[in-house]
Amino acid sequence: MKRIFVAIVLFGLSLVPGFAQTSNRLPEYKLQKAELEAHMRFLASDELMGRRTGEPGNLVAARYIAEQFRRYGLDNAPSLHSYMQTVPLEKMGALGKGDLFVGKDILRSGQDWILMSGGSSDIKAPLVYAGFGLENADKGWDDYKGLDVKGKIVLLQSGSPEATAPLEIITASDEKRRIAAEKGAVAVIEIFKAPVPWNFVTKFFGGERVALSPGGTPTTLPHAWVNGQEAKFTKMLRAVDEVRFQTTGRAVQTVNGYNVVSYIEGTDAILKDEYVLLSAHYDHVGVGKQGGQPYTPEDSIFNGARDNAFGTVSLLAAAQALAQHPPKRSVLLVALTGEEVGLLGSKYYASHPLLSLKKCIFNLNTDGAGYNDTSILAVIGLDRTGARAEIETASKAFGLDVVADPAPEQGLFDRSDNVSFAKMGIPAPTITPGFRTFDAELMKNYHQVSDNPETIDFSYLLKFSQAYAYAARLIADRSQAPQWSKGDKYEEAAKALYGR
Repeated sequence: MKRIFVAIVLFGLSLVPGFAQTSNRLPEYKLQKAELEAHMRFLASDELMGRRTGEPGNLVAARYIAEQFRRYGLDNAPSLHSYMQTVPLEKMGALGKGDLFVGKDILRSGQDWILMSGGSSDIKAPLVYAGFGLENADKGWDDYKGLDVKGKIVLLQSGSPEATAPLEIITASDEKRRIAAEKGAVAVIEIFKAPVPWNFVTKFFGGERVALSPGGTPTTLPHAWVNGQEAKFTKMLRAVDEVRFQTTGRAVQTVNGYNVVSYIEGTDAILKDEYVLLSAHYDHVGVGKQGGQPYTPEDSIFNGARDNAFGTVSLLAAAQALAQHPPKRSVLLVALTGEEVGLLGSKYYASHPLLSLKKCIFNLNTDGAGYNDTSILAVIGLDRTGARAEIETASKAFGLDVVADPAPEQGLFDRSDNVSFAKMGIPAPTITPGFRTFDAELMKNYHQVSDNPETIDFSYLLKFSQAYAYAARLIADRSQAPQWSKGDKYEEAAKALYGR
């Protein structure tokens, strides 16, 4: 049935005057494998030291992308005077030593709990339970109602009534800390419970961390995650009225990251007021211990060819093709920083957009772990976001089939930058290199030091990039904007954003 549908779409397009004669003259067809390979070999080179957010190699990558935008003749975003959108960050040192004294029991740092934020401290104070530690006036709940937490340690549950995915549970934490600090608390203890192994949590969050800066002086409020998968710790904390919080703290410094942004004005007098947002993250995980996976003295650089130099090259290919022959709607291209450390670049952009999000009809994100099938591309959210026909048509044009959501059990839709825009209401799928299942072939280079340019199939990179660029064009040329599937969990956000 799917093949018949695609055939009908292609036949219909062939009836459009001039389509059959002109489609293969579009710039997408003229993209050169050698140029895309050159982009890949630079972005995933050892000299960029794994492109970790907040590190010099990441800034070199940002400058390289900006200069490609300049070379292709792209404009700055209308409200920006360069290609760089500053993303203020806090860079936090690795986990230090510490203990939580709970009655007669002692919880050890790095084993039973980890410090998520805060300087050196030795605090003994009353413990007050405040539910999730969140406020939402629009939905009529306030976990601090009737509580005085000034000068006290706040005990919280992780997540929120609406947060079910691990990433949502994790990202709610910063808001909890901010609210507790505003209310005068001296520390936060969060009972962290999510479908993530605790040893993974300690390994991933116990090392150097990067987070969005809340502005002003970095917070020194101690904030601990206690292993909530051990029920005994919850019972201990709920049974006492006072806790001693002792830690050597984590050093914090403010740094700047950058989203790299360019703009192509549309050709239609009316539709150009709307735009399609194209995105890919260009950061990776760095060097040595930063990478979180095995390495050797001979090779300690996590080059990130697949994740996500591959997507960044596709974004540059779309920039080149669409600049030469702009579509009807305008196009905003954003190379995002900080995805690997918590979707930071996309979160920041969604909160500080350079163009009205209400005018953004679609986000076409590209990201991935790698590929194990070069005859296809995969689309996470294909049937949720209203542009199946355009994506399939573009893929078929370059000899690729499309697989929708091949690993639903992985929750991939909410694990890449697209979700930052989906939460705002914008239809936002992610196009990823081809895979049908999470197997050893797919994962053998993912976040490994082996993920080097030499392992990339550059002919496939070309086809993928061409399909991505062409899909962006077809979506930007649609007469009607795509919409979320009825009943999708982000449909209400879209109604609020677009007023429909």
